[in-house]
Amino acid sequence: MGFRFQRRIRLAPGVRLNTCKLRPGLSVGPPGIRLQLASGEAGETLPVHLDIAANGEIRYRHPDGRRIPDAEARVLRRHGEGAIRAALESHCERLNAELDRLDRLHEQTPSPAATGYQPRSYPVSPPSPVSLEEPNWWHALWPSARERLERENQRREASHAEAYRDWEWQKAEFDAREFERQQREEVAAWDDPDAMQQTLDERLDELGWPRETLIDFELSDDLRTMALDIDLPGEEELPDRYWTMPAKRLKLSPRKLGATRQRELYRRHVHGVAFRVLGTIFARLPRIERVLVAGYRQVEDPSGSAARVQYLFSAKVSRESWERLDFDRLARLDPIDALATFPLRREMARSGVFRDIVPFELDWRWR
Repeated sequence: MGFRFQRRIRLAPGVRLNTCKLRPGLSVGPPGIRLQLASGEAGETLPVHLDIAANGEIRYRHPDGRRIPDAEARVLRRHGEGAIRAALESHCERLNAELDRLDRLHEQTPSPAATGYQPRSYPVSPPSPVSLEEPNWWHALWPSARERLERENQRREASHAEAYRDWEWQKAEFDAREFERQQREEVAAWDDPDAMQQTLDERLDELGWPRETLIDFELSDDLRTMALDIDLPGEEELPDRYWTMPAKRLKLSPRKLGATRQRELYRRHVHGVAFRVLGTIFARLPRIERVLVAGYRQVEDPSGSAARVQYLFSAKVSRESWERLDFDRLARLDPIDALATFPLRREMARSGVFRDIVPFELDWRWR
């Protein structure tokens, strides 16, 4: 896109959700599962990929994608039923949680009072203390055994010392990056456009995006106003079903969302994306006082030509009006209604269908 604004942030997908839609000639299910399953009575294990079809049926495949013959699959099910069932139940819960999360993306929006640098600790614990073997009484009578014990203890101490040095080095690199980030967010983000972009890029990338997302933006000369366009997913890119686990079969059962619920999920998600982006800007870029935000998606042209851009909404949001929202009760807030409290252009039918709108023009005078 990028035809309106000069700067761009490209966000990689975090939580990637399949659409799970059934179309003629196409059967797409949710992401599969990789397991190590028992392959016989002797306890041998085999790496297996559980490929889940759109109807929830399980296909057993080798890691390279080759399908496992039915006879071998029956053996795997017989010896690994417990592991397969546990993995499918966990996978089912995760898929449903990810779908629900799309509906509540705005609930994790930071308060505008949480400005500036937010410290982070190094997430890796240091190596555990080394365990040395104490000599027994008989080691005094067997010098060679005592020497082997001492060599083994020395090896363990040397290995631990090397691991600890590596940990200290990696922690030092992390701390150096954190100090650089602190200086950028506490100092440079006030008057350096590049630092503002990097801060926004890092903070937005903490979200789980269902697909690669582009944000094009521009800053006013005084760095107090930001205008941005958000590349939103199409309705067909969001998942459209919940999953359950039958009591007596190793499969998943899909429950398709109704058309009304699916449209509601889409409306809440795209408005939640805008809400979360606005919250990130006001919390992490303390100099920004006003934001002009618009959301668009790519839609197929009825004429059959290349896809065109359809703007869904465009809003003008000031820091003062943003701070009047109740960030202590975001779970009760509807992002669709919240965006309507600001100057807004949006044409949305009662059925949830979006109509084309013309976004606010870039105007630093904020008329």
